[in-house]
Amino acid sequence: MLTSTRPSNFVLTSLSDSDFLLVKPHLKSVELARGTVLYESGEPIRRVYFPDSGIISSVVELESGQPIEIAMIGRDTVAGGMFAMDGKISLNKGIVQLAGSGWTVDVDKLRAISQQSPTFARALIIHEQIVFAQAQQSAACNAVHSLEERMARWLLYVRNLIDGDTMQLTQEFLSQILGVQRSSVSLVAARLQQRGLIHYRRGRLEISHLENLKGVACECYDAVNAHRERLLSEG
Repeated sequence: MLTSTRPSNFVLTSLSDSDFLLVKPHLKSVELARGTVLYESGEPIRRVYFPDSGIISSVVELESGQPIEIAMIGRDTVAGGMFAMDGKISLNKGIVQLAGSGWTVDVDKLRAISQQSPTFARALIIHEQIVFAQAQQSAACNAVHSLEERMARWLLYVRNLIDGDTMQLTQEFLSQILGVQRSSVSLVAARLQQRGLIHYRRGRLEISHLENLKGVACECYDAVNAHRERLLSEG
């Protein structure tokens, strides 16, 4: 249970005092260990997650078992919020991509709060729309943009969520998330490193030149940010 100041999760910090007091007694701290599956595709979501740090990947698993990431959820939004509204089963799998911490609420309690407060429900809807917009853009990105553009876009978005230039990532993990062979990730990472945009060594990746990496990223990076700002301004 939360006993002090507000968390740093953007959804929780955006709430009015009255709405925050409704959810505060039900917030439980949670450590988000890398690789933890928070919910499975085809199953009801039992808990909703508000990350303060770390990243949760929303992924679709193909019949081969290959996971394809469609959205990243970090301190900017919420994982599973829509299921507090309708209680339907999850269409995607939620897995912790980068370790962190945050807050979790039982979905039934969050649903009751949403029914009690239209403004709280609206906040959840807006942030679910942000995740949905990201998923739509990701689908288009995977279809038309090069691996180099996609990797640059992905690294920039991770940087935004962790608020730092250094991240623990293996090439095996990157290949799974981007839906390509590990050898392809190795080639692209080597090219980016040769150009001085990143430094990669033994699972540790650092963005060395932010502005030049932005120049490599596809238009989807700016598009997702624009969608997010528009939705928040309309809220």
